[in-house]
Amino acid sequence: MTSFLRSDRSRAVAIWLLITAALVVAMVVVGGLTRLTGSGLSITQWKPVSGVLPPLGEAQWQAEFARYRAIPQFRFVNPDMSLAQFRFIYFWEWSHRLLARLVGAVFLIPLIWFAVRREIPRRLFVQMGGVILLLGLEPIVGWWMVASGLANRVYVAPERLMIHLGIAFALLGALVWTALDALAGQARQVLPSPWGGRALAVVGLIYLQILLGALVAGNQAGLVYNDWPLFAGHLTPQDYAGADLWATVAHSQGAVQLHHRLVAYLLTLVAGLMGAAAWRSSYLAGTSKLLALSVAILVLVQAGLGIATLMARVPIGLAAAHQLVAALTLCLAVAFAWRVRRI
Repeated sequence: MTSFLRSDRSRAVAIWLLITAALVVAMVVVGGLTRLTGSGLSITQWKPVSGVLPPLGEAQWQAEFARYRAIPQFRFVNPDMSLAQFRFIYFWEWSHRLLARLVGAVFLIPLIWFAVRREIPRRLFVQMGGVILLLGLEPIVGWWMVASGLANRVYVAPERLMIHLGIAFALLGALVWTALDALAGQARQVLPSPWGGRALAVVGLIYLQILLGALVAGNQAGLVYNDWPLFAGHLTPQDYAGADLWATVAHSQGAVQLHHRLVAYLLTLVAGLMGAAAWRSSYLAGTSKLLALSVAILVLVQAGLGIATLMARVPIGLAAAHQLVAALTLCLAVAFAWRVRRI
C-alpha cells in the first residue's frame, strides 16, 4: 500500500507558508498605514467578491463618497473633505482589503494543490487547521471592527482593533512555526524546560505587548503624554481611571499608554536577560544563541522606536516602522521557541 505521505518534511510546503507569512507582515503594515492615514472607514460596505474592483467611473465614486458622508467620521472629523481627498483614503483601505484577499489566495490555492498531491505531512494537519481557522476569522473580525465605526463612533472600537490585530499576529506566528516544522521534519527529541518555557514566555510577552499597542492605537493614545519617561511631568497619567474597570483598561488614553510602557520595560528586561543567558549557555547550539540575541536586540530597537514615535507624536514613517519591527520580533521569538525545543 502506498503511504499517504511522501515524506515527513516538505521544503515546498515550508516555502509556501513562509511566503504567506511575509504577505501577512505586509498586510499588517498596510493595515497600520490605513489606520494612520485615517482611511479605515472609507469603504462602508463589505463585498468579498465585487469589492476586488475599485469604483469605475465618476458615478461610482460619487456613490461611494455619498456613503462615506453618511457616517459620523465624515460629519465630525472630515466635514470639508473633497472627492479627491476621499479617493486618497479610499485607496489605502481598498489596498488593505486587496492584500488580505491576496493572502487568502496565496494560502488557499497552494493548499488545494498540496492536499491533492498529498504533500502535507499528516502531523501538521492540526496546525494547518489552526492556520485555516485564523485565516477565516480575520476578514470577519475585520468587518466587525469596521462596522463599529459606522454608526455611533468616529473611529473603530479599540477592543475590536485589538482582536483584529491579535488574530493577524497569531496567524503570523502559526505560519512561521508550521513552516519550520514542515522544513525540519519530526523532532528527534523535545528539549525539557527551562529553555522551552522561557522562550514561550517571551513570545507571550511580545504578543501581549502587541495587543496593548493596538489599544494605544485604537484610542489615539500616542497623541497624548508625549514626554518620556514621565507623563506630562508626572510619574503616572493624571487621567488614568475611567468610569469603570473596562473603561479604564480598554478606553482610557492614560491607562492604555501606561500599560504599554510598563510591559515594554518588563519585556526589554526579560528578553535581555534571556539573550544574555542563552549566549552564555553551553547547552544551546549556535543557531539558538543567535536567535535569542537577535530577539533581545530587536526588542531593544522596538522600545527605542516606540519612544521616538511617542515623542514625535506618531509620524507615519516611525509608526509604520514600529509595527513592522513588532512583526519581525514576534517571528524571531517564535523561531527561537521552536528551535530550543528540538535537538
